[in-house]
Amino acid sequence: MEALTVTTAQTPRARPRRLRRSAALRDALGETTLRAAQLVHPLFVRDGFAAERPIASMPGHAQRTVDRLDSEVAGLAELGVRSVLLFGIPDEKDEHGSGAWDPAGPVPRAIAEIKRRDSTVTVIADVCLCEYTSHGHCGVLDERHAVVNDATLALLARAAVTYADAGADIVAPSAMMDGQVAAIRSALDDAGHTDVAILAYAVKYASAFYGPFRDAAQSAPAFGDRRAYQMAPPNAREALREAKLDEDEGADMLMVKPAGPYLDIIHRVRESTDLPLAAYQVSGEYAMLKAAALNGWLDHDATMMEVSASSTQPRSSNQPLPMAARNIAYSPLTW
Repeated sequence: MEALTVTTAQTPRARPRRLRRSAALRDALGETTLRAAQLVHPLFVRDGFAAERPIASMPGHAQRTVDRLDSEVAGLAELGVRSVLLFGIPDEKDEHGSGAWDPAGPVPRAIAEIKRRDSTVTVIADVCLCEYTSHGHCGVLDERHAVVNDATLALLARAAVTYADAGADIVAPSAMMDGQVAAIRSALDDAGHTDVAILAYAVKYASAFYGPFRDAAQSAPAFGDRRAYQMAPPNAREALREAKLDEDEGADMLMVKPAGPYLDIIHRVRESTDLPLAAYQVSGEYAMLKAAALNGWLDHDATMMEVSASSTQPRSSNQPLPMAARNIAYSPLTW
């Protein structure tokens, strides 16, 4: 049998593999850098004292009372994670979600305690009513059980001011009400909180991936669903419109949620704005990775790093690295 010969003409001139030959080369030429400081860790804060309830569908996470947050926040700091996102779980709920703006509620108390312990932690407060309403929807309802947009805006703004009063650095409206960013910005400024930033859940799809979160935050709708106000998954152009509206209304940062199924949307929004952009790896994405790893189907750490890097936009000469919101390893949200 004759030996196979390759002529010079058949030899590839361009060889990208030359720059992949060693770990040192791959690290030096990597286009994307992901650091612990870019991650945001969610905290589920419940009313009460000395209580900690593990969340079965989100291994590693638990509902905790304010007095049980210190060790978790300190552990995050040791890992280099300096930002947390707070969700409240009140003991009592009503039709209007009044617990959302209760100064004695779990989120304002958690904000004050975290800041008292370590003022350098960036505290972000989610602004929505779903955890606080008896019906589980993100706003107040009319007689037909439809969410009333404009009547909800004042309540969201009131909650945002309460969180700012408690010491929040950033408020993050997630209710997907039209005009919510403008209403909150106006209320914060009127209350003297001109330095408090707004991270807008600008592109929030009505996703099936939110299931574990609704268990974690006890916020599943008592009837119907949220498709009348959250975005339809097939829509991409609408995402750009939503992002632009929030930017025009005064958002300081934008978010796409979920992250993994919508990498194309992250890219399109990134190309349309200079604002910092967050991508939220939601509870279902987190739960799938954890379940597959527990079953031995995936290498947890390798997969976690891969999906983290994939939703982080690369550095370029004219575009700083955005906050790539993708938690995976330790928590389900990241910048």
